[in-house]
Amino acid sequence: MSTTSTTTAPLLKPFGPNIWIAEGPVVNFFGFPYPTRCVIIKLSNGSLWVWSPIALSGELWQEVRKLGNVQHLIAPNQIHWLFLKDWHDMYPNAKLHAAPGLVQRKVVQDLSFDAELSDNADPNYADDISQVVFQGSLMDEVVFFHHESKTVIFCDLIQRFPDGKGFKNWLMKLDGLVGPNGSTPREWRLSFYWNGQLHLTRKALDKVLFEWKPDRLVIAHGDCAKAGGTQIVEQCLSWIPIDPGPPKTCCCIPRRVGNEEKSD
Repeated sequence: MSTTSTTTAPLLKPFGPNIWIAEGPVVNFFGFPYPTRCVIIKLSNGSLWVWSPIALSGELWQEVRKLGNVQHLIAPNQIHWLFLKDWHDMYPNAKLHAAPGLVQRKVVQDLSFDAELSDNADPNYADDISQVVFQGSLMDEVVFFHHESKTVIFCDLIQRFPDGKGFKNWLMKLDGLVGPNGSTPREWRLSFYWNGQLHLTRKALDKVLFEWKPDRLVIAHGDCAKAGGTQIVEQCLSWIPIDPGPPKTCCCIPRRVGNEEKSD
């Protein structure tokens, strides 16, 4: 008698010691198809830290609950918040962490955030994870480093899509987002220069390259890497000058001062 197996592959893929990634559905972003991805880290106290939550299916929930209890939900920038409510409804005691500027957006007014992310990690996960804010543009992004696996976690600042066909792929190539040495979307790169605060951006990058020295790289969109993380980050963010010079002011783009925006 023959039998047919109905076993499906797990949704959570190990990426290193005590770190997993899960792929979510493709979402539309200004006409471009963007895959979604989340990271789950098991902290040394046994609880779970979830970065950029994706759509929470029943199957994914079952796998997550086997790992432990979710205590931290992370929105790493102002546009990676879409599925936070679904996760918080399932884990109402989890702490909601917002990227700088996200709390002020009308689209998240139904969420009660517990903390705004900064260069200082929450004491409840600081033994396992470090973080730094890439400042200096229209949108700050918080980048994380998992100590045990030596994994750096970028959201949208680094995008490395596989090569493909069609007009949209051609446009993404022009933007430098295709291939192993991808980069940051061009208009976002330009906003760093316009805002005149590249010294802050460089300071954050130096922390990643010279203090953290990551082996692994996780990004939200495109190919991750299990080796050569420091070199990949350096290449992908080579548009950030080594010596950006003194800070400048510009009247065309608001710059963030604390939790407020100020035009010079």
